[in-house]
Amino acid sequence: MSAATAAGAATAVRPVTPVAVTGLGLVTAAGIGTEATWDGVCAGVSAAARNPALEGLPVDISCTVPGFDPARHVGRRSALMHDRFTQLAIVAAREAVADAGLDPAQWDGARVGVVVGCGLGGVSTWEQQHRRMLEHGPAKVSALLVPMLVPNMAAGNLAIDLGATGPNLVTATACSSGATAIGTAAQLLREGACDIVVTGGAEAGVSPLMVTGFAQMGALSRRLDEPAAASRPFDAGRDGFVIGEGSGILVLEREADARARGARVRSLLAGYGASADAHHLTAPEPEGRAVLAAVRTALDQAGAAPGDIGHVNAHGTSTRLNDAVEAATLRTALGDGAAVTSTKGVLGHTLGAAGAIEAALTVLAVERSLVPPTANLEQLDPSVELDVVAGGPRKTTLDAALSTSFGFGGQNAALVFRAA
Repeated sequence: MSAATAAGAATAVRPVTPVAVTGLGLVTAAGIGTEATWDGVCAGVSAAARNPALEGLPVDISCTVPGFDPARHVGRRSALMHDRFTQLAIVAAREAVADAGLDPAQWDGARVGVVVGCGLGGVSTWEQQHRRMLEHGPAKVSALLVPMLVPNMAAGNLAIDLGATGPNLVTATACSSGATAIGTAAQLLREGACDIVVTGGAEAGVSPLMVTGFAQMGALSRRLDEPAAASRPFDAGRDGFVIGEGSGILVLEREADARARGARVRSLLAGYGASADAHHLTAPEPEGRAVLAAVRTALDQAGAAPGDIGHVNAHGTSTRLNDAVEAATLRTALGDGAAVTSTKGVLGHTLGAAGAIEAALTVLAVERSLVPPTANLEQLDPSVELDVVAGGPRKTTLDAALSTSFGFGGQNAALVFRAA
């Protein structure tokens, strides 16, 4: 037995009761709203572009939400009270709750939890207010600086907006934060801590300092003369990710409760696995042992065999190391039968929101029997022995699908969704 197999075998657990996904909300670089985002990822055209706010930096391309107006989409006072990551979360959550057929004015708020993933928090507010202090003095710093920037306010502000007084927390596991939040939300439901959980992720990290930090690490694509071609997961010519922003929110309920109230069950969250590489600050562990353990735990919870997984929405960042390790691990865990895609080719890497956005897209893929393509995949890396969808969406019946997410610090999460 190999070390990877041993690690995977050690994670075996009993199947758990699935929970129902009854609502979805998305705000991404492909558009505001679930349908706009779905249409964008299925079209397979990258949203990346040169960003005037990043002019003069080593990398000045990003994927940002088009046409987002806080006053119109959130409320007139939002610009004074909320950082952009909170604004994106509120819009996505309102859509998700409405999609679930729920009315916050009618529910028992004490039985509604909120779990949101966020890796950075209000970095733009931090930068802007620090600059204001240096240029104009302490008296010009906003009294709301701290509540605008701290990551927990993604969940705190959703609770205020929705009247949800149940368990309320933010998960911060870097780029797996959103997926970790969804897995945690399912556990709260199974434990009976609440009856409804509004969960997902939000991030707005497209700021000069953050972009410069990622550029200094060598993590960002330098394909500056053709930004729409820069994010190219699993492609032989990939050279780094494109930073993005967005939010993905799901409404979860116990399946019996959802069906009793006549809700549409869009999909079933059947399994969740989490692990840590314990290897390096930023680089994945080369053998993918902990990633394999997370995937196998998610499969075990779902009562699924590797061959049951018809689709994987991969983390697929478009970096040399991540894509190579993930591809090899997925091949070991599942074989080559699943239709794999990375929607980061269209949306960029939304950091702490990525796992939630991709989970929502996985739900849609299962529900609609359609796998979006991987944008900009022109020549598959010869080391990637997977069926990576490219060129256009693929119609296929899906009984179960996997969404994978990995973060700095070696924090991994995997989610299995089944057809309802």
